[in-house]
Amino acid sequence: MNNDRYERGAEKFKEIKGENGEEAIERLKELDPDLARYVIEFPFGDIYARPGLDLKSREIATVAALIALGNAVLQLKVHIRSALNVGVSRQEIIEIIIQMAVYAGFPAALNAMRAAKEVFEELDEKEENQTPKNLKPEKVLPHLIK
Repeated sequence: MNNDRYERGAEKFKEIKGENGEEAIERLKELDPDLARYVIEFPFGDIYARPGLDLKSREIATVAALIALGNAVLQLKVHIRSALNVGVSRQEIIEIIIQMAVYAGFPAALNAMRAAKEVFEELDEKEENQTPKNLKPEKVLPHLIK
């Protein structure tokens, strides 16, 4: 194993995935250590680590490509989370999906919108569970929510 590629990839992977990066690497290793190494070394150690595009641009391209594939919903959800983690807004995710309706078709865009909605809801639920009870949205006037 080329430790430089792996270490560079692991650092980039954690940067993109945020607080769950280490956990995600361990889950990959549980599936298969060799596949985990390939995933860390090539995409993240070689490609994501290249100069020329920032992580936000790379994640926008990745989300668009996964939408176009139309058969990678789990990976799409992972990269929607990653895109949000590197500065892509929810509105930008929605616009990427709408843009891809032109090139990938409406079924792919509809499936992607459902995936994005699920990610947004999961993140909102997690955030709500971390908010002190006296600050939860139901304690705020309805017109101030969202």
